[in-house]
Amino acid sequence: MSLMGIVKEMREGIGNLSRRGGEGKLWRGRTRSHIAPDQLSRPGDVEQGQWANLPPELLLDIIQRVEASETVWPARSVVVFCAAVCRSWRDVTKEIVQTPEECGRLTFPISLKQPGPRKNHIQCFIKRDNVGSTFRLYYGLTPSEDDSDKLLLAARRIRRATSTEFVISLVADDFSRGSTAYVGKLRSNFLGTKCSIYDSQPPGDASVKSNGRPSRRFHSKQVSPRVPAGNYNIATVSYELNVLRTRGPRRLHCVMHSVPLSSIQEGGTAPTPDSFPHLFDDHITPSPKPQTKEDVAVNFTSTSVAEQPQAFSGDRLMLKNKSPRWHEQLQCWCLNFRGRVTVASVKNFQLVAAVEPHHNVTETEQERVILQFGKIGKDIFTMDYNYPLSAFQAFAICLSSFDTKAVCE
Repeated sequence: MSLMGIVKEMREGIGNLSRRGGEGKLWRGRTRSHIAPDQLSRPGDVEQGQWANLPPELLLDIIQRVEASETVWPARSVVVFCAAVCRSWRDVTKEIVQTPEECGRLTFPISLKQPGPRKNHIQCFIKRDNVGSTFRLYYGLTPSEDDSDKLLLAARRIRRATSTEFVISLVADDFSRGSTAYVGKLRSNFLGTKCSIYDSQPPGDASVKSNGRPSRRFHSKQVSPRVPAGNYNIATVSYELNVLRTRGPRRLHCVMHSVPLSSIQEGGTAPTPDSFPHLFDDHITPSPKPQTKEDVAVNFTSTSVAEQPQAFSGDRLMLKNKSPRWHEQLQCWCLNFRGRVTVASVKNFQLVAAVEPHHNVTETEQERVILQFGKIGKDIFTMDYNYPLSAFQAFAICLSSFDTKAVCE
């Protein structure tokens, strides 16, 4: 049987699993994320089938060919099908598929929380829906005409009396913090001058205490009580006040509490998580008994710790917006977006590393644009990011620009 014949049969098998209502369902409609789930089901639930008994050498050769030939979406969904055939296929696929830092591609959900490539940018775009106050992050250069763009992340803006929140999810139709699709959130103050980014799981290498605040997500009937939950402060975005409007466009600074400054130095690395917390982690056990007053007191204490910025013992990475230049002919402030931004907007920005002179960081790294965001049409914005930021971190930083900031511009 040819390689395409094998892939076709695998796709039919996954379709049968989805129709039976198993945990292996990859998505429901176009609003779901088109990235393979980290955990398809409880061990033993997925039928292994005839493909589970392939010789390891043949299985490795098949998946290597599929991974090498399907480099872009939607064709890359074949790699997803390979990971969803059975456990042995999934294990081999996870070994072959590299992180975004190594290959520059996004495959599994955890790729959204792993650093981007060091040299090139991962190019995405954001669609804004003012009616539903939602923002959707898609993978690709520009929107397609047939509505087949691959959804990466989605966010919904929730305005409160004293703050604004953006709840970030893997899907575009479920923004409940009790959902397994919940990724994190962005919270800004009343003026929109300071925003905090929270992750649902602790950073990869940071020393973070476990969040003992399970009640927020236990109200959902869809979630098992074994699902870990939490809000870990991983970054803070600050906008400088400009009440007199005499200093040009917005000025912002971003402190990455979970990324060390050494990550952009020669030989440095950024935290790279391996997997999402999922329903059936073996190392997570349900509480054996109802909580006592002492347990509740401990939970409140650990919650306050988790809400505080969690940082490395060394210096944290700080980002600042690249200063634009004044164009005399156009009579406006300009930045070189290399064709990725076409519409002037106060929201447009480029972020570079803010490094003190005594730090051992090359001039090239200091000038390298780590994240750029800008407008290309009505309610359509581009977002390009690279190492050491992840798609989730970059998306959250860009969301801060959508909040009204009358005192900053």
